[in-house]
Amino acid sequence: MTYDITGTGSAGVSYLARSTEGSATVERDVELPWRKTVRVPLGQDPAVSIQLGKRGGEARCALSIRGEHKQRATAFGSYGRATCSAELPAERN
Repeated sequence: MTYDITGTGSAGVSYLARSTEGSATVERDVELPWRKTVRVPLGQDPAVSIQLGKRGGEARCALSIRGEHKQRATAFGSYGRATCSAELPAERN
């Protein structure tokens, strides 16, 4: 699945990906635009969150699973936040 964030400047990004702890990965001051393709842990739904800094601005997140768009959201203003999430479809045989 793929997480996309568009905009200008930088933002804090938190996303779910397969890890030994099963916890969210946080990246600070990520330069936009940003894209990450990951595997999500079994039994957990994918999610990506944006947090803008004091300078604000505007950033949009988008979430795609197997190439299919699932959700979009926009963060704007000083310390603006947005989250994109979706349910994983059943495994294909």
